[in-house]
Amino acid sequence: MSKPVAGRKVGEREALAVATTVRGSPQKLNLVAGLIRGKKAGEAVNALTFSSKAMAVDVRKCLQSAIANAENNHNLDIDRLWVKEASVGKSITMKRFATRARGRSTRIVKPFAKLRIVVQERDINEEAGA
Repeated sequence: MSKPVAGRKVGEREALAVATTVRGSPQKLNLVAGLIRGKKAGEAVNALTFSSKAMAVDVRKCLQSAIANAENNHNLDIDRLWVKEASVGKSITMKRFATRARGRSTRIVKPFAKLRIVVQERDINEEAGA
């Protein structure tokens, strides 16, 4: 027997995109994710396009993936999408070493982070209230 099909991880009228290995610390990624939380999808893409942070490129790719998922998989109107959630978590950490003076070595930690973006379609009357 096979396993039953898993249900949707987000509600109706919502779409999800996940970036599992974004190179950089979760703390720095959270600063960039804070730029788009609660904004309309188009405004969020513009904010990330013109951001000076290097991680904004990866966040923009994930956001555009969520918008594409909403349009193609869930038939949502992209003009009424807004960023409901942009959560960040820790992923793997690569450990390397660098040689130092007098035969010693130092550990170098190269962190990765996870990013989860949920976009939701709002009604016209909800947008007027927001």
